[in-house]
Amino acid sequence: MTTTFPDISISTERLVLRALDEPDAPALAEMMNDEQVAAWTAVPQPYGEDQAHAWITEQAPARRTAGRGIDFAVTEFLTQRLVGVVRLSKADWRVRSMEMSYIIAPWARGEGYASEAALATAQWLFRDQKFERIELRTAADNTASQQVAQKIGCISEGVLRGACIARTRTETGGWADLRTDFIVWSLLPEDLEGVAEQHADSDGFTSFADWN
Repeated sequence: MTTTFPDISISTERLVLRALDEPDAPALAEMMNDEQVAAWTAVPQPYGEDQAHAWITEQAPARRTAGRGIDFAVTEFLTQRLVGVVRLSKADWRVRSMEMSYIIAPWARGEGYASEAALATAQWLFRDQKFERIELRTAADNTASQQVAQKIGCISEGVLRGACIARTRTETGGWADLRTDFIVWSLLPEDLEGVAEQHADSDGFTSFADWN
């Protein structure tokens, strides 16, 4: 049984999803230092280009070749600008399930890129890789990410109480941990039936709780 992922790219009407590349490091680091990314993910703060470079050249290739997951750079088709990242992680090859996370850069929000990229990734995983389940976890107050999950056809399965650590700004300008709930979503191949190709302009952030 195949237990690794190919080095591929996925195209949509407006986007190209491909492997992260070394020239992406500056834009990736800038994206990860955004206030909303810091609040809703476990991304280290501040996030430097050296960390982005390690993700691109070491961590992402290792995950893909080991069959643990795959990271996609989300780029605009016309400009080739990096606008986000989609990660598939926690691969279970027996159950054929994975967890999906996504981040959209602040300068690219409001364009519907998160739902477009997430849907394309799900279609590829189900059709080409023969997986049967995708799981998403969104912080309870992260309504933007929840809207993306709903837009691509995900079904809410319940709440994991107190299972998420978000972050909030302190009076001194630093970050403090804030415990909250996770909402668990699932997507099965049949859930994609009838999902519209056009999506609302809502972008968000899932947990990235498994950050290395």
